[in-house]
Amino acid sequence: MCKYKEFEIFKVYKDAGISAKDMKNRPAFQEMLGDMKAGKLNYIVAYKLDRVTRSVRDLEVLISTLEQYHCYLICDRDDVNTSTANGRFFVRMLTVLSQLEIEIVSERTKFGMEGAIKAGHIPGQCPLGYYRDTDKTLKIDNSTKDIVIRIFEMYLEGKSYQTIANILNKERILYPEKKHWVDSTIDRIINNKIYIGDYERYKSDNDKETEVFVDVVPPIITRAMWEEVQKQKEKNQRSYCRNRVYIFFQKLVCPNCR
Repeated sequence: MCKYKEFEIFKVYKDAGISAKDMKNRPAFQEMLGDMKAGKLNYIVAYKLDRVTRSVRDLEVLISTLEQYHCYLICDRDDVNTSTANGRFFVRMLTVLSQLEIEIVSERTKFGMEGAIKAGHIPGQCPLGYYRDTDKTLKIDNSTKDIVIRIFEMYLEGKSYQTIANILNKERILYPEKKHWVDSTIDRIINNKIYIGDYERYKSDNDKETEVFVDVVPPIITRAMWEEVQKQKEKNQRSYCRNRVYIFFQKLVCPNCR
């Protein structure tokens, strides 16, 4: 098509294996925009519009940017040409349909995932105390469930995460399968609702709000014990006090996380 239209090809930009659902996470796309703003190109040619973007919001930004830098978009398969008003209108309609397709697929995927979780198919690594059965559901592992129960019992006795880890390391629990117990491992176990039969996950990658699926796996501890553990966590937080004075406390700041 470029040869037919007598276009001189400046460069081919390719984001292999990266979705067109947004523009910011595509290095080659961003490089292309930079070259356009530098005046190195006046036409962007693509096979189909959904190879350029599937986001209505991103398309509006792209079209306004193209107009600002006197550049035009041409898509061979969709007969798109943004050099005319009709062409720009047609582009917007195609992108609306493309985004609708993405949202429908996303809804179906989410519905399928929720159905799988409710049926006991828990994603991710199998937690301590469970094993995956032949049907991929979680079942209680009788060889390790008592370790989980003991960890909760030791925490209810007032022991800290680090103290529990030290005890398990001293007794060489689960050696050599588990090389070393640390406080963060105990933390994850104590705060994992899977042990009362529930599965908790974030609603989305960028969302801090969680959703809980109740009674999806066999519980290892009772809900009464779980509630006692939550009360114990509050006691531990209240009872903690600093007994040393550090000369650089609150004076050194991490350059990464502040």
